[in-house]
Amino acid sequence: MDIRNIGIFAHVDSGKTTLTEQILRRCGVIRKAGSVDSGDTVTDSLEIERRRGISVKAASVSFTLPGSETRVNLIDTPGHVDFSGEVERSMSALDGAIVIVDAVEGVQPHTTAIWRALDRLSLPRFIFINKTDRAGADHSRVFSELPRWLGDKPFALLSAVENEGGRACLSKPDLLSDQAVEALADADDETAERYLSGGDIDIDFMTRRISAASRSLSLIPVFCGAAALDVGVDQVLWGIAECLPPADTAGDALSALVFAVGHDKSVGKIAYTRVFGGKAGARQTPVILREGRDIGSADKITQIRRQTGAKYEDIGSVSAGDIAAICGLSGIKIGDVIGELSDRVKAIPALASPYLTVRVTPPSDDRLTELITALRELTEEEPHLRMRWEKTEREVDIDLTGEIQLEIIDAMLKSRYGISASFSPPSVIYKETPSKSGRAYACYTMPKPCWAIVEMRFDPLPRGSGVLWDGGNVPHNQLFYKYQEHIRRSFFMSLSQGNYGWEVTDFKATLTGGEHHTIHTHPLDFFVATPMAVMDGLANCGTTLLEPLVDAEITAPEEYLGKVIGDVTNMRGTFDTPDIINGVFMLRAVLPVSESLNYPIRLASETSGKGRYYQQFKCYREIPAELGKSTPWKGVCPRDTAKWILYARGAITESMAN
Repeated sequence: MDIRNIGIFAHVDSGKTTLTEQILRRCGVIRKAGSVDSGDTVTDSLEIERRRGISVKAASVSFTLPGSETRVNLIDTPGHVDFSGEVERSMSALDGAIVIVDAVEGVQPHTTAIWRALDRLSLPRFIFINKTDRAGADHSRVFSELPRWLGDKPFALLSAVENEGGRACLSKPDLLSDQAVEALADADDETAERYLSGGDIDIDFMTRRISAASRSLSLIPVFCGAAALDVGVDQVLWGIAECLPPADTAGDALSALVFAVGHDKSVGKIAYTRVFGGKAGARQTPVILREGRDIGSADKITQIRRQTGAKYEDIGSVSAGDIAAICGLSGIKIGDVIGELSDRVKAIPALASPYLTVRVTPPSDDRLTELITALRELTEEEPHLRMRWEKTEREVDIDLTGEIQLEIIDAMLKSRYGISASFSPPSVIYKETPSKSGRAYACYTMPKPCWAIVEMRFDPLPRGSGVLWDGGNVPHNQLFYKYQEHIRRSFFMSLSQGNYGWEVTDFKATLTGGEHHTIHTHPLDFFVATPMAVMDGLANCGTTLLEPLVDAEITAPEEYLGKVIGDVTNMRGTFDTPDIINGVFMLRAVLPVSESLNYPIRLASETSGKGRYYQQFKCYREIPAELGKSTPWKGVCPRDTAKWILYARGAITESMAN
């Protein structure tokens, strides 16, 4: 069977779920399209999604295109930037994408971030300019702005719109317009040759060449309509069939990527999986790879499901090119590979990074364990939600990507686990990075029996590089390879707190030396010595504080422009030249998170509710220590070597050390 694995992506409130409902109705999955406002859509199955009218979790639905044997696995993704993690993981399972753009708002910041991620994965796609029924809709203006925001690939407008801006709007296919033909000629040599020679260009020729150019990512088709009125949906279905590529169904060895994880009371953990090769079946015990290594799982697949929102059917097996929910693999995590690692398994692009932290308090001390268990389960479903349990302080902290996400966590704790937790106000997560190159060294040879010497070199890297490890060339007879692996593992475990108490990033560590003793070395000695070496290296190099920045988009009536520019400047922000259209300005700015946390509320007050603010994480940058913030060290610091050695060897507890 011909399979299409596609996703729908857009900025929040652009109509992704509404379009999905109309597609499902057209394809016979449902009799009547549901409404986001009514809370009866197929893909928004969580109670919080129905109540808030926003998508929180990516949802998969499966259907067959009318009059064909083509089956489509469609993933409806969240549009709010707080849930970018769901979006980025969904992309790794897809062969093509639909990107929705609002006919009034045009291309918005989150759309550009999505587009860049699709570019990195080289996913073919087409655009649907939605909401042509809205007052102020102008599909021609929005279409003309696409190259400015989304790049210079040829865009072909394949729809003719009538009665725009009202409920009588219409959209008809228009493959033979001058613009469409010229755009295709720019993208496709065969079309260019026929166009320049004056040859006949008809619908059949355009269909064939548009299909080839779109699937090769040489052309971006653009359709228009109003999903809520079922206008233009027929063109979207045509685009799915003709413009997006079929899945690769090569029948080689099993190779599948877990792109999402859920939990079910009856079957436990569910792994939402894209199969790139081979076949997985019930009662099979597959190899599971994590970061390329076999984790030694003995779990057996108990069930394989095909999901349509909250409903499913047991399909028994899943083959190459398909998407399914696999049950029974209790140790599975997002990003794991089931079977063999192949070159067709796609990397997950990064759209989100936690930059806020919140302290979570249970309703009573006796429910602390329940809270920790619940949050651990939620972090398995959303890796960008990081939980930290500080045993000494008896604190539970979570790192997150936005305040809407915090509201969702609160709601899920109540609805799924019956826990009414309280949360501290969000505070900013800073990071730190070595200021210069330097040596890291630790000699752990007392008190016997022990012997572990570690020597590394730290070198700063550009912002956004993360942490790189170079194993160097230390000979085996000087430092057994198994101990070198212990050093590597312990090194990465030691980076959560640096000189200022924040996570350390953006540097390269090279193992330059070390020593074991054939008699005195205990297998765990290098887990004691390596954190001491890390802290020695950070002390020698010094560290620079990093603060998170967001890309912000501020829109308001032109009369408020001067005030907003003053606000941005006072927040240590930078901005581009504003765009002003019909008396409304749009200002794109880069702002420090620490200065802009409460700005949406202030903007609403200053503009009498007429201002609109949108932000998404951008990056970390250097900040003078006096403008940032340090955080107290949690636990036993390896810099205090005497206490650290006693603690690491189990001679004292954290509370005794502190």
